[in-house]
Amino acid sequence: ATGSLSGKRRISLETYIQAAYFSLVLEEANRRLETMTSARYRLVLKEDADDNRSRSGLELDVADAYTGHLRDVKSLSGGESFKASLALALGMSDVVQRLAGGVKVEALFIDEGFGTLDSHSLEGALRILETLATDRRMVGIISHVQEIKERIGTRIVVVPGKKGSVASLEME
Repeated sequence: ATGSLSGKRRISLETYIQAAYFSLVLEEANRRLETMTSARYRLVLKEDADDNRSRSGLELDVADAYTGHLRDVKSLSGGESFKASLALALGMSDVVQRLAGGVKVEALFIDEGFGTLDSHSLEGALRILETLATDRRMVGIISHVQEIKERIGTRIVVVPGKKGSVASLEME
């Protein structure tokens, strides 16, 4: 239960339980990540720690369908990392709503990150976010990316000034 058996996978009971819930999050996250990456990437729990001296259980690898290999999530590019993070956040939201008995996540705010995406990746990410909006969830995006500004129908535009920032509502 303490995860301290010599020479074996070191995982505490607490981490084991967290990993069980994290597996549910990964299932939901991968549904979205596959859409955003044209089915190239899937997130998977690492089977073992890098060595038996360290703890294991919640580390991630990414399965790359193009190469057929697993690799560390740290090897993802900035845009790929953003998509993986977005997918994980949405997956967690889905699992919390499903398991928390009546809890509904009605708003999601995303601060930046879109600038690291190429046009194809940006399109995939925005499609995912638009499906959330059609599910009657509010999605707030903080961004300086022009393509997003043009695509979002209702915007709060903040302009900095000498006496403080001024916010205005723009609707199309």
